[in-house]
Amino acid sequence: MNNRRRIIGVVTSNKMTKTVVVEITRKFSHPLYKKVVFASKRVKAHDEIGCQIGDEVQIVETKPMSRDKRWAVEAVIKRETRTADQGVGE
Repeated sequence: MNNRRRIIGVVTSNKMTKTVVVEITRKFSHPLYKKVVFASKRVKAHDEIGCQIGDEVQIVETKPMSRDKRWAVEAVIKRETRTADQGVGE
C-alpha cells in the first residue's frame, strides 16, 4: 500500500460530470472548554464509479486534476438506498 491519505465522507452532490462533492465530518474535543465539537469540510473528488447522493465513500488524495480537485473516490463503503416517495414536498 502507499502512503497517500485516505478519508471517509458522505457524497452531498453529484451534479457535475465525473465529479462529486464529499463532506468530511470530524468530531473532536475543544482544547479549552472540553465540549465535543463537530467540524465539516467539503471537497471535490474525481468519480469514475458513479456515486449517488448519500453514499459513504473512501477518497484518496491524488495529483491535482483541476483547480479544485485533489481527491479521487477509491471505494463506496455504504450505498444510500432511496425510495421513490422521498424527496421534495415532505
